[in-house]
Amino acid sequence: MQRRLQPVGIMFSEFYFYLAGFIVPKEKEELKFEIENDPFPTIYRIDRINSFTVTETHFAVPYSKRFEEGEFRKRIQFMYGGHLQRLRFLFKGGSYEYILDRLPTAKVVEESEKGTLIEAEVFGKGIDIWLKSQGELIEVISRQEIPVN
Repeated sequence: MQRRLQPVGIMFSEFYFYLAGFIVPKEKEELKFEIENDPFPTIYRIDRINSFTVTETHFAVPYSKRFEEGEFRKRIQFMYGGHLQRLRFLFKGGSYEYILDRLPTAKVVEESEKGTLIEAEVFGKGIDIWLKSQGELIEVISRQEIPVN
């Protein structure tokens, strides 16, 4: 499978390097995507790229619309994309600090005898893997897709 990309960054996560890039709009029209007109870059694991060609084509990104790797990284789990969403869940375990470490956008909303209510902004599919790994310690209360311009 071939893609024409406008690369915006290289990131390291979970033992691998990833290339973040936007698919060239003309090429994008020919492909089917889960999220049409996704304002976030597509992620490719670098060790799975068979070959590449650097072209003479250049692209410009206004500073105000630049890719901010740090903000992207705060919201993505296991380098899986998906819709940006606000997630609220009840943590029923003892110490919740590891959750705040794993999800940098997480905030404690309320603590009660039922558990700790936590809210975070995250991207879709990777967070589902992490939530399932927590078993009965976490109960998802709500998910709300965040509209992105």
